[in-house]
Amino acid sequence: MADEKKHYMTLEGKEKLENELEFLKTERRKEVVERIKVARSFGDLSENSEYDAAKDEQAFVEARIVQLEKMIRDSVIIEDNKDQSDNVSIGKTVKFKELPDGDEESYIIVGSAEADPFEGKISNDSPMAKSLLGKKPGDKVSVQTPGGEISVVILEVK
Repeated sequence: MADEKKHYMTLEGKEKLENELEFLKTERRKEVVERIKVARSFGDLSENSEYDAAKDEQAFVEARIVQLEKMIRDSVIIEDNKDQSDNVSIGKTVKFKELPDGDEESYIIVGSAEADPFEGKISNDSPMAKSLLGKKPGDKVSVQTPGGEISVVILEVK
């Protein structure tokens, strides 16, 4: 257990997980238990697909509760960047351009729990972020992606 994975996140991200956990424990659990009760009333459980579906849903909810509790317990809050250096780090926005003539892109590097590329947030565990971490503006970086290797130049870190 010494290798517990830390989950990096903003305070807002942690609060979002805590709200989801609270919802699952107080409301969703009750809904699933009620579905199981109703499905039991249908009779023979050996051929009761409603019962099976409700039990599967219960297992999913309970697993998600355990997962959220672990993520919250092992969370490391990304401070409002006390690190004033230009180095890419978790919590900073990095603007880069794909070489030789790609478009400029900008992402915030966050923990995996908050990652959402559509909102401009990439996980610190992603190949892109791993390649960029510790670098500074002007650095050329090779990134190994599932689609092959690409090169980017870091334009700005804030």
